[in-house]
Amino acid sequence: MLDKARIWTPEHLVATGRQAYFRPVSGWYGGTEVDFEGRRLIMTASHDYLGLSADPRVREAAAEAVHRFGTSLGGSRIINGSLELHERLEERLAAFLGHEAALVLPSGFQANLMLAPLMDQGTAVFTDFANHASLNEAVRLGSPVKHTFLHGNMTHLERRLAAADSRLAKLILTDGVFSVDGDVCDLPVLTELARAHGARIVLDSSHDLGMLGATGAGVAEHFGLTADLVTSALSKSLASVGGVIAGPAHVIRYLRHNAPAAIFTAAAAPANVAAALAALDILQTEPHRRTRLLDLAERLHNGLRALGFDTGTSTTPIVSVKVSGQDRCFRTWRRLCEAGVFTGPISHPGVARGREVLRITLTAAHTDHHLEHVLTALEAVGRKEGIIPDSPPGTHTPVTITRPPATAA
Repeated sequence: MLDKARIWTPEHLVATGRQAYFRPVSGWYGGTEVDFEGRRLIMTASHDYLGLSADPRVREAAAEAVHRFGTSLGGSRIINGSLELHERLEERLAAFLGHEAALVLPSGFQANLMLAPLMDQGTAVFTDFANHASLNEAVRLGSPVKHTFLHGNMTHLERRLAAADSRLAKLILTDGVFSVDGDVCDLPVLTELARAHGARIVLDSSHDLGMLGATGAGVAEHFGLTADLVTSALSKSLASVGGVIAGPAHVIRYLRHNAPAAIFTAAAAPANVAAALAALDILQTEPHRRTRLLDLAERLHNGLRALGFDTGTSTTPIVSVKVSGQDRCFRTWRRLCEAGVFTGPISHPGVARGREVLRITLTAAHTDHHLEHVLTALEAVGRKEGIIPDSPPGTHTPVTITRPPATAA
């Protein structure tokens, strides 16, 4: 059983390029730069979209919670770990996401695992091929009939729904914004198909909360629709650590008492809950941060495309540069570090072999100088690696970033 791990030596990590993972940084500066191997690098691998992790108001809220409640509550929510602070965040998030009730978990992964008790043998689940691993794990922990549909292919989903056992309850699982490709789910068509086939929709808004929608409430608000259940991580726009699931009050009440992911885990730390509350306040009262994030993202997309890079189908701040090839992916990552830019190399199992990407994300806290440096570094390294031509292409297809309707150009 344990022998299969023997190959995972330090030499194996070097040989496969995986030494790029689990690399520590020794300092963070304003949420935009880090100390890495004795050098200051621009951090472009973080999903702190609104740049709030370094905001003094968020930090002060977390520190105050530590002074008042300590670093841990020493137990689960169901026994001793519930604070009024948890309930306040749950009430705020439920209202923000347009639902009756919500439950806060210690991680976004656990927020999706909360779905497992809903997916019994009487359920047929339809899950997008590109959904986050935590949604797939929730399906595995349940016992439904699983149907996977091709990424974003509504025709394939419709065929799957039509062919499913009519005696089974139907549940459609989708990311709102997909974490690697950065594209937005087609929630209007998903909603039409759900109504036509009597299905429910679960929407993971981890990467769209704070980014999309008139008030930043995510993909559902962006399209003026409502999913039956919404999950989200608190580690992106809410600058904390944790997760939330929101929906009808009776469903959330059922999950509180029946989901192992909630019952058998320690409560979210007071500092994390307080940080998320403070970040939510800022998110709702300072929409210019979202505007800044989307402006930088559009300039990054189009700056890279003008150089000849392929950024795929993304119309969001998740910018995945296609590099194709594990060796080249990790080698490009290292050369970008040498050029002063820390990116996110995504290889198998994050993507299929041969479809490796460097995921690059700027936040609302990055400056124009940061953007220019990132583009300059990628141009030099991209040419050296043969990812882009020696001369920029004559034309390119520009990206129009997905924006809230009120601010669309």
